[in-house]
Amino acid sequence: MESAGFTEVEDGKSPAEGWQVADFAEYGRRSVADLVRGTGAPAILVSFLDSDVAFVEAVTPGGGTWEALLNRAMADDYGIPLDRFPVEAAAREALAWATAAGLTPDEELLGQALTGSAAFAEELSSLLFVALGLPGRS
Repeated sequence: MESAGFTEVEDGKSPAEGWQVADFAEYGRRSVADLVRGTGAPAILVSFLDSDVAFVEAVTPGGGTWEALLNRAMADDYGIPLDRFPVEAAAREALAWATAAGLTPDEELLGQALTGSAAFAEELSSLLFVALGLPGRS
């Protein structure tokens, strides 16, 4: 992960064969794409703003990408422009990403994750992982 621009990477956990979860301090603008290019595997990144808002970026080896914003009401309070993160486009692209990654997504749960509100954005990211069908999540 360091070679892709991630810093202070903590040992990752493997929730299932072929998937890894890691915590890190910082990443560069192209880190997710560089990680996918280097591993040949899909990747999803969630970064948090004070546990209030989550920014999601995902990439597949075939070039599929999508972005999303979780906890939109709180994001609006921060002045984050919601129109930069359209829900319908994110949902459509997330479903395509999950399918390309060999996962079985749940469209209803995905909608809940992308439009829901929570005390902590981490709750919505956990729901997002389940919605995407990521292994080891329930």
